[in-house]
Amino acid sequence: MPFIPHTENDVREMLKTIGVERINDLFDEIPQSLRVGSLDGIPEGMTEMQVTRHMQALAATDGTPLNFAGSGAYEHHIPAAVWEITTRGEFYSAYTPYQAEASQGTLQVIYEFQTMMAKLLGMEVSNASLYDGATSMAEAILMAVRANRKDKTQRILVPRSIHPTYRKVVQTIVSSQGLTLEEIDYDGETGTINPDSVKAWKDKGYAALVIPQPNFFGNLEPVDALTNAAHEAGALAIAVVNPLAMSILKPPGQWGDNGVDIACGEGQPLGVPLSSGGPYYGLLCCKQAIVRQMPGRLVGRTTDMDGKPGFALTLQAREQHIRRGKATSNICTNQGLAVTASTIHMALLGPEGLERVARASVVNTARLMDLVAGIDGVTVLFRSPRFHEFVVQLPIPADSVIEKMAAEKIVAGYGIGHHYPELGNAMAVCATETKTEDDLAMYVAALQRAIQ
Repeated sequence: MPFIPHTENDVREMLKTIGVERINDLFDEIPQSLRVGSLDGIPEGMTEMQVTRHMQALAATDGTPLNFAGSGAYEHHIPAAVWEITTRGEFYSAYTPYQAEASQGTLQVIYEFQTMMAKLLGMEVSNASLYDGATSMAEAILMAVRANRKDKTQRILVPRSIHPTYRKVVQTIVSSQGLTLEEIDYDGETGTINPDSVKAWKDKGYAALVIPQPNFFGNLEPVDALTNAAHEAGALAIAVVNPLAMSILKPPGQWGDNGVDIACGEGQPLGVPLSSGGPYYGLLCCKQAIVRQMPGRLVGRTTDMDGKPGFALTLQAREQHIRRGKATSNICTNQGLAVTASTIHMALLGPEGLERVARASVVNTARLMDLVAGIDGVTVLFRSPRFHEFVVQLPIPADSVIEKMAAEKIVAGYGIGHHYPELGNAMAVCATETKTEDDLAMYVAALQRAIQ
């Protein structure tokens, strides 16, 4: 039975008040030639059971391949309780908390998320989330330019070891802002940024340096030296991190002598499944000194007139309010679901659980890398410290290998040669804690067949 809040009598009364006879009269400005007589392409309504079977059939077309691709989207085990709780009606249908007094539950979840994220990244402040990792990096750059008022160059140093899609998104967003992105190349042996290449920019001047950890190749950057180099040049340091990696690596708030100024990244590894391209959400943390330049939303804990604890949006400076064109970006759509899932995920696993997941991923990656290195014709690039990802050079095009292994229901990895032509037939491979010894053996055997 359809939900129609108005009775036929209600409709007649409204039409009479408006002064028309039929609902269609409200659309008389649309030419008759543009109107559709019937919707033949839309099937008849289905029952709940039929819809469920139809959606299951559609989902089955994706199959259940063995996944060894990463490159910004990672398959991790998510406890069943995470989405069992997240999809409860109170959370599942919640949107952004426009009215704090009516959104205490949502605000508390966001507050807990901010607290966890600030602690995980070693930063003083966290916002409630942004669209995804790429846009959070763009917002971090815009934030750094606003915060670094001493800089007049509007120049940002962006290493090539950062995710190429992130770099494209950033270029799109900031290109109309008068900012200049200067690429810093990576060292061919280590696959990381040489701090000396950053120090060479000191006299030229720049507003901020972006530092990935781990980088797109999975390698660990010399973050302490890079952070100090940025600060010595009078620039801000921006970290782009995998939050799961921060459970076993030094957090960005502790890099160098004084920590980074801004930390951002993709939150998907924390309880958000790989699901046909989404959802994703962006992390953004900063030092307290520049919090007023932070985009998005901040939830604070306070007490009401009766002394009872409560939660409220704080430091609001949105375009609908007082700052108009000077307001920072207002991004909040995914706070009602993805951030809730991550908050529950982190609460269930705790610090020890996150660390165990990260360590298991590192062990599986090292094991797989050693096995792959033993295949004739396959070369592992950048033998340096890494986090759950590595790059191999293949004797044939990576796309061909990926296609052949897909036929065996294995996602071989992500071909990166078109992003980095100097690497030839290169492919990024990822092994998280979800892979068993049998999975690794199956991958190696399939890869050997694919390159023959």
